[in-house]
Amino acid sequence: MTEFLKKEGKFTYAEAGEGSPIIILHGLMGALSNFDSTFNHLSKKGYKVIIPELPLYTLPLLKTNVKNLAKFLHDFIEFKELEEVTLLGNSLGGHIALYFTKHYPQEVKALVLTGSSGLYENSMGDSYPKRGDKEFVRKKAQDVFYDKEIATDELVDQVYDVINDRNTLIRTLAIAKSAIRHNMAKDLPDMNQPTCLIWGKQDSVTPPEVAEDFHKLLPNADLFWVDKCGHAAMMERPEEFNEILESWLSKREI
Repeated sequence: MTEFLKKEGKFTYAEAGEGSPIIILHGLMGALSNFDSTFNHLSKKGYKVIIPELPLYTLPLLKTNVKNLAKFLHDFIEFKELEEVTLLGNSLGGHIALYFTKHYPQEVKALVLTGSSGLYENSMGDSYPKRGDKEFVRKKAQDVFYDKEIATDELVDQVYDVINDRNTLIRTLAIAKSAIRHNMAKDLPDMNQPTCLIWGKQDSVTPPEVAEDFHKLLPNADLFWVDKCGHAAMMERPEEFNEILESWLSKREI
């Protein structure tokens, strides 16, 4: 994806394709590369696909929260002069998409949520991240996936680096606490945008009952299950994820 990266002003983002705009929002420990397959697939199917790098570790600490990440998204959409965007978010990215939709509904054409936070958060489990303990980090990273092999040494190293740097660790915890504070349950019934929920049946971070609650509370949502899959379907089952999403976008004429 590096060949698609652009830096303009305060924004760094990957962009490819032409057509109806889809903005992809990565999760708290996620990277732009988590969406490699979906980015490449949709950009060849008549969509302009854009993945902004979210300022998770660069905002002032008091502004490091879901609200200001949604404001950043608003600034980015204005900067790119986009209208009627589809927001695709995983985990924290889904939560940002929901918070944004609550405040700027006229700018959102559709939503795609996969393993989204916003109703329930178990990302830290019952354990505080232990600095310096790489095996603990490896176990936590593996727990995100059904197929433990997806948690490569490279991915474990990325997470390890985040929690062993004081600046990134305190911001990670600030965002996680903010996600718990910004529960969206009361807001979802007012979101009438077509919404696609794609969920791993074995997601232990945002378990299947969370997807079912989203499905009940969002008035215009379709729910799709991906079997033998954890919290990041677009990484673990990319072909199935892309097939479900492309079919849904076509059916909904988005």
